[in-house]
Amino acid sequence: MAQAADASKNNSSDPRNQEVVFAAAGNPQLGNLETPINSSGLIKWFIGNLPAYRPDLTPFRRGLEVGMAHGYFLFGPFAKLGPLRNAPPANLAGLLSTIGLVVILTACLSLYANSNPPKPVATVTVPNPPSAFNTTEGWNNFGSAFLIGGIGGAITAYFLTSNLPFLQGLAG
Repeated sequence: MAQAADASKNNSSDPRNQEVVFAAAGNPQLGNLETPINSSGLIKWFIGNLPAYRPDLTPFRRGLEVGMAHGYFLFGPFAKLGPLRNAPPANLAGLLSTIGLVVILTACLSLYANSNPPKPVATVTVPNPPSAFNTTEGWNNFGSAFLIGGIGGAITAYFLTSNLPFLQGLAG
C-alpha cells in the first residue's frame, strides 16, 4: 500500500509526464497548454485558413464566408429531418427554418458586438488573431455579412435540393 502511494507521488514529478504537454511560451500562468493536437502544423494550417483567422480579409468578407457555410449546412437538417420531411413542402419549410435561424444568429451577433467584447487573445493555435474583431464596427460588419451569406447559402441549398432530379439528368 505504501508503495502505491509512493508510486503515485513519484508519477507527478516524473519527467515523462511533461514530454507531451507544455505550458505555452513556457509560462504556466497564461492558462494555455501546448499539446500535440493544438500545436501540430496541420491543425495550425487548418485553423489559420478558416475565414475567421485568414489574414488580409475584411470583416465583411469573413462574415460572408461564415454565413454562407452556415446557411448551406443548416438547410439539410431542417429539410430532411424536420417534421415535414415526407411532405411536398419539406424543402420550403427547411429554407424558411434556416432563414429564421440565421436571423436569430445575426441578432445574437449584433448583441455580442454591442456588448463591448474583449480583444482577441493570442493562443498556441492562433498566435496572431486578426484585428477585424477589435472594434464594434468590425463585429457589426461581420454580423451583417453573416446575414447576407446565411440567406444566400440557404437559398443555394434549397435550389440544389429542389432541382436535384434535373441536375442528375444533366450529369448522367
